[in-house]
Amino acid sequence: MMLHELKAAAGSNKAAKRKGRGHGSGNGKTAGYGHKGQKARSGATRPGFEGGQLPLQRRLPKVGFNNSVFATVYSTIKISDLEAKFEANAVVDEAAVVAAGLVKKTNDGIKVLGNGELTKPMTVQLKAFTASAKEKIEAAGGKAEVK
Repeated sequence: MMLHELKAAAGSNKAAKRKGRGHGSGNGKTAGYGHKGQKARSGATRPGFEGGQLPLQRRLPKVGFNNSVFATVYSTIKISDLEAKFEANAVVDEAAVVAAGLVKKTNDGIKVLGNGELTKPMTVQLKAFTASAKEKIEAAGGKAEVK
């Protein structure tokens, strides 16, 4: 098979209707728009317009659900932040983290993320931990306690 031998499947290509090209075309004079009336004029209303009534797409409720009002929002800190700001064997709680300047607002609690490395043992008493953060704290000889 050669490129010049390729043809579209029978019936897949259809010629466009040429509107308003005389009586003989079968689509002359009013070009399929009928006589007078709003829909025969240029500038007819857009699809979905209901004559000033609130359209259906605005009457229906929005799709989906947003849980932002009820969702738990954590302030986050990294393992590398704990390494930099706290000494070995320190007890790290919300008050200590705020005092160290790692977060301004605690929101619904502070969550520890596993970014970075920890070499000092310390007891971390915060609201939530990622699995990798908990592993790193315990590997360094410390404790990760959910408060």
